[in-house]
Amino acid sequence: MKEERLAVQADSRGVTFKVYIQPRSSKNMIVGLHGDALKIKIKAPPVEGAANKMCIQYMAACLDVPKSCVEITSGHTGRTKQVRVHPREGGSPEKERKRLKNLIQSWLAR
Repeated sequence: MKEERLAVQADSRGVTFKVYIQPRSSKNMIVGLHGDALKIKIKAPPVEGAANKMCIQYMAACLDVPKSCVEITSGHTGRTKQVRVHPREGGSPEKERKRLKNLIQSWLAR
């Protein structure tokens, strides 16, 4: 049996990981893993980028960063997306990457 595990990469540009979006949910919430991706339920429908916008907004709120720090780098039209979270301005990039990585990993411990 294969163990599911979220792959989180940290580099000079920020923290990158996969998300699997389930649109048209009753509420926005992180529900666990879907393979190697973080599974997120989103209220918005997958129409005209609405789910992508809500995904960015929700991730920014969860990570306590501005929306401008969250970027979908691939998978704009599919359910599985690659997300990059850039460090906040003014802080140490290394400390910010560590904080983000620890926060993402803590979601999985719930």
